[in-house]
Amino acid sequence: MRRYRRPLGPTWWLTQRAYFLFMLRELTSVFIAAYLALLLLGVYRLSLGREAYEAYLQLLATPGMLFFHVVALIAALFHTLTWFDVLPKVLVVRFGERRLPGAIVAGVNYVAWVVVSAVIAWILLRG
Repeated sequence: MRRYRRPLGPTWWLTQRAYFLFMLRELTSVFIAAYLALLLLGVYRLSLGREAYEAYLQLLATPGMLFFHVVALIAALFHTLTWFDVLPKVLVVRFGERRLPGAIVAGVNYVAWVVVSAVIAWILLRG
């Protein structure tokens, strides 16, 4: 005997906030992949020589590319924040029989993110 499964419509993910945020988080991967392709294009253009790389840099300076970078940054930040929030459910850290509280697991990641970002900013800004 087969159980009845109600078919899902194309907007099933709009029925609950959690579903919507999940799909939005998954959509961020498209922007991350596009940004990766753009970086690989830069490496390829660099291998072609100075003129090709300078043309690539001019492409990056266009308003459309600047807008894309802002959107990709927002997507990356959203992806990171939502991943850090779900991490305590995915990564269970135990010490013997005790389970490390989820707030500590997430907090360690947030602190590491801030420290790494500060080190990178310090390296870039010290001139």
